[in-house]
Amino acid sequence: MIIERYIELGLRLGRHVDGFVDAYYGPPAIAERVAAEPVMAPENLAADAARLIADLDNGIDDGPTDGRADAPGDSCGTALDPGRRRWLRAQVVGLHTSARKLAGEPIAYADEVEWCYGVRPTFRDEELFDAAHRRLDAVLPGDGPIRERIIAWREAQAIPVDRLPGVLRDIAEDFRERTDVLFGLPEGEHIDWELATNQPWSGFNYYLGELRSRVAINTDLPVLAPSIGHLVAHEAYPGHHTEHSRKEAGLVRQRQWLEETLFCVGTPQCLLAEGLADLALTVIAGEIPEMVMVEHLGPLGLGYDPEVAMAVRLASHSLDAVRANAAWLLHADDRPVDEVVDYVERWGLLPRERAGKAVEFLTSPTWRAYISCYVEGLPLCREFVAGDPARFATLITEQVVPADLVAP
Repeated sequence: MIIERYIELGLRLGRHVDGFVDAYYGPPAIAERVAAEPVMAPENLAADAARLIADLDNGIDDGPTDGRADAPGDSCGTALDPGRRRWLRAQVVGLHTSARKLAGEPIAYADEVEWCYGVRPTFRDEELFDAAHRRLDAVLPGDGPIRERIIAWREAQAIPVDRLPGVLRDIAEDFRERTDVLFGLPEGEHIDWELATNQPWSGFNYYLGELRSRVAINTDLPVLAPSIGHLVAHEAYPGHHTEHSRKEAGLVRQRQWLEETLFCVGTPQCLLAEGLADLALTVIAGEIPEMVMVEHLGPLGLGYDPEVAMAVRLASHSLDAVRANAAWLLHADDRPVDEVVDYVERWGLLPRERAGKAVEFLTSPTWRAYISCYVEGLPLCREFVAGDPARFATLITEQVVPADLVAP
């Protein structure tokens, strides 16, 4: 019953925090049973998680899931191999941490991130950002303060909202073909695209099961040409949708590993998912993806220059960590929100509204510690893959934990 207990724990925690359960497409009977229960107190869920960790450590194996031996994907009588047990334990440690946090237990921010996501965050020296500003000043055309120049450069390449659906479909079809050639996609996989508003994120993959996703792109702020390729690759091909659909086809349908039908915030699963998704564009389009993107963006008449876009991307690489520092300021140092928006505006070279949107994400109860999944996850996945598509295939096919990606 190990797998069923894990699924129940995640679903029960999801009743406390909206969005905590990112996806669930496992046996409906488990979800229906949990939904019909009284909401369990966080301290009881923390105790359940602690018992589950102890049972995993003591070698207890799985039994029938949901009492239905003929259920598709059933884990009836399965002996958990060491790798699978290790993966489950890391997941449950994350759920245990979330339950303790919900119960009001004081947990330092760095500990929360490490126990949830499997990496320990650090506060970066602002000299790292200063250096990025100097690099940008050298590669961005024009004169004047770098912040004003880069904001003007980015915002001038806003894609009109009425053109977005067509552009998204065009890029997604291209990326799908490239992903299928490199890695293979399960027959019948499909994505529905939609535009959204009033959300703290720029894009979101809602995985629905049955190899299908609904991907929403937020239009609260204009979607910019230099970032749309990354957005599509991240959410769709070969990012989140590709990982979900391949793991459903391989781990759930073939191996009957039902734990993969649950995807919860606050677990190492998220760090690897975001890290590989942030790496996705260069995996299918090469180290200079701008030369691929110009084919899609040139017809929009936005003045997209692939050479400048590449130079800006490379020069600004370390600025991704500005958001991680912002989260540290909010949650470790208890700095006021307005002060943190100022920080992101200054060091991230963002207009006020984009800095505010970035901090809105960090103040969400669901996403408060999640930024480390991007900032720490990308370099971890990049170093592991090291340009080898077969290693990327491992990330989108198999169960791994962050420690698996670190060279001995």
